[in-house]
Amino acid sequence: MECIGHKYEVEITGVSDFDLGRIFECGQCFRWNADREGIYTGVVKNRAARVRRVGLSVFISGSMEDFETLWREYFDLDRDYEEIRRELCLDEFMQKATAYGAGIRILRQDKWEALCSFIISQNNNIPRIKGIINSLCRLHGERLEFECGERYGFPSAEKLAGLDAEDLAPIRCGYRAEYIIRAARDIAAGKVNLENLAHDTPDAARAALKKLHGVGNKVADCAVLFGLNMLDAFPMDVWMKRAIAEHYGPGFDPAVFGPYAGIAQQYIFYYTRNKASRARL
Repeated sequence: MECIGHKYEVEITGVSDFDLGRIFECGQCFRWNADREGIYTGVVKNRAARVRRVGLSVFISGSMEDFETLWREYFDLDRDYEEIRRELCLDEFMQKATAYGAGIRILRQDKWEALCSFIISQNNNIPRIKGIINSLCRLHGERLEFECGERYGFPSAEKLAGLDAEDLAPIRCGYRAEYIIRAARDIAAGKVNLENLAHDTPDAARAALKKLHGVGNKVADCAVLFGLNMLDAFPMDVWMKRAIAEHYGPGFDPAVFGPYAGIAQQYIFYYTRNKASRARL
């Protein structure tokens, strides 16, 4: 990988498996949106950026310091996803899934934002999840000046802990408001320490997260994979259950995918969901 600093952005070349659409549209994050030219704009840890691809290069707005202190880790750029895909090609189905999802990378998201986002995601669709999160940030997040207009950071657990569920009525998240506030209070009070959980085992982290009101298996697994960056977590939703039942049957153990079960999960999820969408056309 080579990084070249330009006046307003950093150019990255020599990275395989870096497809912006697949990274941002595979269901792992909700704060990146593309314009008509395919340029994505998002906010991570109160820092906004534009990301675009031109030929074999990816350009991220900001300085080289911004890249080294945030974006390099956020995009998991030091991991060889091409090699991981080869390791995950255990059967014909995974060969198809990994080929279809080539370009996905697991983002290293903010731990609280990932947890809160997947609490919001329960029984919800992606456009509505994005709308709720956008409203939450506009209402309670830090206002950021950016070249493309104002943006908003994700509100901290401490900020939300001082609110009541009624304060979230404008974002129209329904029963999830109570879950958000109660989780924020427990995180802010230190009852669950996300930083410490990131150094624990996946099973221990999952068990601790499920002590939070409104956090079940799926939300906990998503928070473990996308927030704590434990790549052997294997979230199950309706798409995953359907794929596993069709291709592997009862008794399937995701441990077959080794330490990259979470990456395998993303390939399976992305392939299965998009295959179903194409079938409906």
